[in-house]
Amino acid sequence: MSEPQNEQPVQPLIEHLIELRRRLMWIVIGIVVCFLGMMPFAQQLYTFVAEPLMVNLPKDTSMIATDVIAPFFVPVKVTLMAAFLVSLPHTLYQIWAFVAPALYQNEKRLITPLVLSSVSLFFVGMAFAYYLVFPVIFKFLAGITPVGVNMATDIDKYLSFILGMFVAFGTTFEVPVVVVLLAKIGVVTTEQLKNARPYVIVGAFVVAAIITPPDVISQTLLAVPLILLYEAGIWCSRFAKPKSDKTDEHPPLPPAET
Repeated sequence: MSEPQNEQPVQPLIEHLIELRRRLMWIVIGIVVCFLGMMPFAQQLYTFVAEPLMVNLPKDTSMIATDVIAPFFVPVKVTLMAAFLVSLPHTLYQIWAFVAPALYQNEKRLITPLVLSSVSLFFVGMAFAYYLVFPVIFKFLAGITPVGVNMATDIDKYLSFILGMFVAFGTTFEVPVVVVLLAKIGVVTTEQLKNARPYVIVGAFVVAAIITPPDVISQTLLAVPLILLYEAGIWCSRFAKPKSDKTDEHPPLPPAET
């Protein structure tokens, strides 16, 4: 009995590992190049990131550095974060180039809009936090500072706080992508998503209460977009038909010769 002619040889594991190493190397090079190009502007980048708090600090008050090397390393961390974001398209391309050979044609058509929408929504979530949420949070915190207490925030702790908020809001804005993807692969239906609304509303406010400071305004600024994004995901899921198993099958093998 002869071997089927259309079966392709499996690529050895060592070749996959070499290709993975090459792609990771290009990802690191992309981040390093962006980092080095942005380092001369490290202080300006930190000033931009610190502005939401600085404009809400009491008069004649500024942030402090409790660590000796913090004035140097904090701007460097901000620059590294900015370099990662700027090089993200290059990073995603390298990931795509690594996994693309293993994808079917219909999966390739799905990946491109999925990646683009995910990146765009993550940036929108970060911008939403920076321009709308941070001013409200810091104004609230400055307003409740007791009399006689100097609101002097450490720059390293401030950076950790805003990075956590950026990740939280960026991840939150990925809800429509997750909902559409689950509907596309047939895990949930539109009706199931609609029936889950009450639980999503409660969960949104619980998540907001955990992530944001303990004031109603900032919690609402996270919970309401989360609910609206879930509704947007439900609306988009109507156009996402579940993937048919037949589309992923290999072409039928020819009858074996005897």
